[in-house]
Amino acid sequence: MEVNKAADLYQSILNEVSKVVVGKEQLKELLLVALIAGGHVLIEGPPGSAKTTLANSFARAIGGTFKRVQLTPDMMPSDITGFYLYSTTGSSSFVPGPIFANIVLADELNRTTPRTQAALLEAMQEYQVTIERETFPLEKPYMVIATQLQSGGEGTYPLTDVQVDRFMLRLFSGYSSIEEEEQVLNNIDSIDNHDIHAIATTAEIREIQAQAREIHVSPLVNKYIVAIVNSLRTDPDMLSGSSTRASIALFKCARVMALFDGRDFVIPDDIKKLVYPALEHRIKVKPEAEMDDVTPRMLLDRTMEKIPVPKI
Repeated sequence: MEVNKAADLYQSILNEVSKVVVGKEQLKELLLVALIAGGHVLIEGPPGSAKTTLANSFARAIGGTFKRVQLTPDMMPSDITGFYLYSTTGSSSFVPGPIFANIVLADELNRTTPRTQAALLEAMQEYQVTIERETFPLEKPYMVIATQLQSGGEGTYPLTDVQVDRFMLRLFSGYSSIEEEEQVLNNIDSIDNHDIHAIATTAEIREIQAQAREIHVSPLVNKYIVAIVNSLRTDPDMLSGSSTRASIALFKCARVMALFDGRDFVIPDDIKKLVYPALEHRIKVKPEAEMDDVTPRMLLDRTMEKIPVPKI
C-alpha cells in the first residue's frame, strides 16, 4: 500500500466514524494513530461524551471485532480474560473472555480493583493472555481503549504507574460545543439509525502498520525526542519521570502521523503534536510543587520552550 493510499484510507475511516460521532476530530485522529502505532489509549471525560460510541464505531469502520467490559469493584480477572469450564466427566472447554477482540473497551477501568486491572497488562504488552499456564495469542490489530472516572471519585481505585505507562496516549473526550450539540439534535434520528460500514479490513490495517515502520526518522528527530523526555526527568519539580516507553510512543506515533500526512519522513512538528497526549499522563509532580499549583502540563510547557527544535 502506497503512502497516499494509506492517507486516503485514514481519511475514509475518519469520515465514516464522523457519521455517528460529531466533532472530537483530534480524538478520532489520535485513536487511529495509536492503533497503527500498535498502542493503547486511555480516555478521560465526563459521562455521555461519546466514548463508547466512538470506540464501537471505530472498531466497525476498520472491519474489526469489538467488545465492551463494564468494570465494577466485584469483577474478577477471569471475567476479562476467560476461564476453563469443567464438566462432571472431567473434560474441560475454554470460554474466552471479552479481551479476545480487535478493539476492547475497558469502561471505567479505575472502578475495579488493581488485581483485575492487572488482567489487561499481559494483553497490552505481549498481545497474549495466559490462563492456567496456557498462552493464547491475540489477533492483531489489537487495542485496548480504557476510560476512567475522575481521579479520587467515589468507589475508584487509582491506576498504578505500571498500568498507566502501558497506555501509549491519553486523550480527553469533553462536552460538545454548542454548534456540535445542535448538530447532534438536528440529526439524531439519522445518527441513531446509521450503520457504520467497514471501510477497511484487519489485513489492510496490518499492512498500514507495516508501512508505518518504514517511515524514515532522522537521527536529529531521535535526539529531539530523547532531549524532551530526559529534560522532563531532570526537572526539579518532577517526582518521577517518563520511562523509555514515552520515547517509543513519540517515535512510533510520529511515524504514523507522517504516513497519514502523505510523507515518508517525520518532521519535528509531528513530535510537537504528540508530546502532550504521549507524556502528560506519565508525569508525577512533587507534592511540594503541587502545593504551588504546578501541574504536569506546566512541566511540559517549560520543557518544550527550552528544547531547541532541530532543522530538518
